[in-house]
Amino acid sequence: MAYEFDLIVIGSGPAGQRASVQAAKLGKRVAICERRKMVGGVCLHTGTMPSKTFREAVLSLVRPPHAYAEPSEVPHPTMETLTQRVAAVVEREMTIVARQLARNGVQLLDGESSFVDPHTIAIADSGTVRSVSADNILIACGSRPSDPPEISPDGCTILTSDFILSRKTLPKTLVVVGGGVIGIEYASMFAELGVEVTLLDRHERPLEFADREIVDELIHQMRQKRVVFRLGDAVEKISVIEGATKHAEILLTSGKLLAAECVLYSVGRVGATEGLGLEKAGLAADDRGRLKVDEHYRTAVPHIYAAGDVIGFPSLASTSSEQGRLATLAMFGIESKPMGAGFPYGIYAIPEISMVGATEEELSKAKIPYEIGVARFSEIARGQILGDKSGVFKMLFHRETRKLLGVHCIGTQATELIHIGQAALILGGGLEYFLETVFNYPTLAECYKVAAYNAANRLGITTEK
Repeated sequence: MAYEFDLIVIGSGPAGQRASVQAAKLGKRVAICERRKMVGGVCLHTGTMPSKTFREAVLSLVRPPHAYAEPSEVPHPTMETLTQRVAAVVEREMTIVARQLARNGVQLLDGESSFVDPHTIAIADSGTVRSVSADNILIACGSRPSDPPEISPDGCTILTSDFILSRKTLPKTLVVVGGGVIGIEYASMFAELGVEVTLLDRHERPLEFADREIVDELIHQMRQKRVVFRLGDAVEKISVIEGATKHAEILLTSGKLLAAECVLYSVGRVGATEGLGLEKAGLAADDRGRLKVDEHYRTAVPHIYAAGDVIGFPSLASTSSEQGRLATLAMFGIESKPMGAGFPYGIYAIPEISMVGATEEELSKAKIPYEIGVARFSEIARGQILGDKSGVFKMLFHRETRKLLGVHCIGTQATELIHIGQAALILGGGLEYFLETVFNYPTLAECYKVAAYNAANRLGITTEK
């Protein structure tokens, strides 16, 4: 049977973009179905790009222009000023994505998508419905925030990450429910703006997947910004109290009652598969709206693939993009190496965190002998220049083979600094490489040298020949 396209992609986020461009490079007929009138998906419009741009705006407008500025020199921006910067960056990035798709001959189909059968998609837009068919289909529809129980987000008092940057004014008080990546990031940003922030999480510590020492340092620095942590407690009920001072009340399972001008509910995300009519394609999502795929991102229906947030972990823009590329290569029979485990995490809190490889907790659980090497930004010339005296950098080495096992960092440019360690980790480098390699001075990369010497001292190794 002849189909209209070789590939139809549902969603134009990182996975959909990369998949469609890769298919176009292979000479395939490709279309992207996008429910918004704008390309880029959640990543560009409500997720990664807006939040990271907001963070950068906060730092550039609230932090002193240099490390030695007086507090009186620091301005107090409005929410409008901050979100204007976000809108400008999103608009420019959207133009770049649209041009890339057009340049590669990818056809953009606006409207809500739903399956008619395993090879046919109906696209509803402004009262009209168009059906298109393809030999292969990639579901890259992304995810959406989980809604709070028994109450809907109103964009003002009850918020999710989709609405937090739509507020017209900065709140005086904010309760963040959820100590995951998104919750931690926004809690730290609003605290930097002088908002009284309370972070609530049912677990005893936030960011449980990250290195414990690094997270402890983050909590310490956020507490210095007057963030209150209420850990090991959960939400029983959220209510909106009307009146002259409209606000939210949060009843906790412990019986405590919190009040704030607004609540950011940030307890996980679910795959945005509702309305896709998956059953007509012979598919079913799990209770979190996610699709199960094999190692080639193929679903239970052989010609239908899925990539990005809709398949769950790790749900990063970077990994989603690579998943989309690999799915396209697989569906068209092009051999490729699978995505390795050595991808980095970036948590854009203030201060930022980044990591690659194993944590101390994981190595201890696996009974792998290791030693640590630590460098502190207060010891690094570049740290002094930047005015960051609290940054911490840590490398983990195998005690016997000296191979690098993990890198963890908190501080200025941590998400950039991590890539040197990522390269060494993937290429099988170890302590000797860092002891013998010269790094530019003064740079934050000098942390690798200092941490390597620290590890060598702990291991009783002399570097003298």
